[in-house]
Amino acid sequence: RRGNKAMMPLGLFRSSDFVGLSILTLLLYGALGGLFILVPYVLIQGAGFSGTAAGAALLPLPLILAATSRAMGGLSSRIGSRLPLTFGPVIVAAGVLLLLLLDSGSGYWHGVLPAILVVALGMAGAVAPLTTAVLASVDARHTGTASGLNSALARLGGLIATALIGSVIAAKGASLFAAFHVAVIVCAIAALAAGIAAFLLVRGSKSALG
Repeated sequence: RRGNKAMMPLGLFRSSDFVGLSILTLLLYGALGGLFILVPYVLIQGAGFSGTAAGAALLPLPLILAATSRAMGGLSSRIGSRLPLTFGPVIVAAGVLLLLLLDSGSGYWHGVLPAILVVALGMAGAVAPLTTAVLASVDARHTGTASGLNSALARLGGLIATALIGSVIAAKGASLFAAFHVAVIVCAIAALAAGIAAFLLVRGSKSALG
């Protein structure tokens, strides 16, 4: 009813870019949020890792993101955001599927590290271009609104994933890894769907707000 003065103007969703980026954010960060909870939990409960070791298992991801984000941002500014935002989530999906190798007998180097490295590379390809693309998908007056909504969707994706993994948390013994592998497949599908959304909807257009 308030039109362009609304806290979240619906006119922003006239931009296919904004819609695609919103879907991508929800799905990709939902998959990532689920993994951030499940991987340490499964390592502690199923593989006998200490809490410190399980937390440190994820450390390569933020390190790789910090080391590569600037370069990926520069690359996306030259070639556009569509390709990085398409292939980044697809690479994340491939890395997530590598977690199917994780079981009670897996060590860190074989069962965890390869997956984390591939997921980190995929996220490095998507994170910096995503921020730039969100800001570019709307007119200058609504960049703050678009950025805020995108951040909220990232948090919402993680919350939804957390709410849906109760069955994995409740599983014990051999059934823990069976439930974990099902969750891994679901997370991989979500990441792949995020890449498809970017490929189909991100074109570099802006919303038609007047």
